[in-house]
Amino acid sequence: MAGNLIARSVHDLSAAAWFGGSLMGAVGLNGAAAHAKDPTERIRLSSLGWKRWAPVQGTAIISHLVAGLAIVGDNKGRLAKQEGVGSLTVYKTAVTLAGAAVTLYAGVMGRRVEKFSHEGAAGATEPLQGASRQLETAQRRLKLLQWCIPVLSGAVIVMGAKHGEMQREGRVFKGLLGS
Repeated sequence: MAGNLIARSVHDLSAAAWFGGSLMGAVGLNGAAAHAKDPTERIRLSSLGWKRWAPVQGTAIISHLVAGLAIVGDNKGRLAKQEGVGSLTVYKTAVTLAGAAVTLYAGVMGRRVEKFSHEGAAGATEPLQGASRQLETAQRRLKLLQWCIPVLSGAVIVMGAKHGEMQREGRVFKGLLGS
C-alpha cells in the first residue's frame, strides 16, 4: 500500500513538473527572452534557461515513466479485468511516449536554434526578417513544439485523474462486473 502511494505521488508530481515547467518555459522564459534589448541575446538567454531546466524535466519524465510501470505492476489485475482501465492505460502510455518524444525533439530543435544565436532573433521562437533558412525552420518547429508539450503532458495528467476516479470502490466493483 505504501509503495503504491509513493509511486502514485511520484507519478502525479512528475507529470505536474513536466506540464508546469514546459508551460512556464513557453510563456515565461521564451516570452521574457523576447524582450532582451539585444536581438542576439534573445536566443542565448532562452537557451540558458532551458539548459538549466532540461535535467529537471528529463528527471520528471523518467520518474513519471518508472512510477507508471510500478503502478501498472501493482494494478495488473484491474488492468486485465476492470472495464476501461486497460484501454485508458494504453492511450495514456501512447500520449506519454509521444510527449516524451516531442520534448526530446524540442530539445534538439532548441540546440539547433542556439547554434544560430549570433544571427539574432525577434524572440526565442520568432526569427528576425532576413534570418537564415536553417534558423527560421528550427524556430518555426520549436514554436509549435513548445505548445505541444504542455498539451500532451496536460492530457497525461487528465488521463491520470481518470485512472484515479476508476479506482474508487464503487467504480472498481462496477468495472469488474462490466457494468
